[in-house]
Amino acid sequence: MKHTAKLSLLAVALFITSALISCTPGERGALTGGAIGAGAGALITGGSTGALVGGAIGAVAGSEISKDRAARNRYYGRRHY
Repeated sequence: MKHTAKLSLLAVALFITSALISCTPGERGALTGGAIGAGAGALITGGSTGALVGGAIGAVAGSEISKDRAARNRYYGRRHY
């Protein structure tokens, strides 16, 4: 890999990491689910329509799963006297 390609890959990774730092768990799940859903939709259908539908479904599912997990973890370990 050339030096500029490594530098651009590092810049993209740094940008994504810094963008995710200030996200709520629901937003992080929506971003991750949307990316995975868009990639899966594009691979399955081979077109942009599948990527759009897969991204939308993945974003909604990822957000709900992350919100549920965060709510469950919020009370983990709390003692009830």
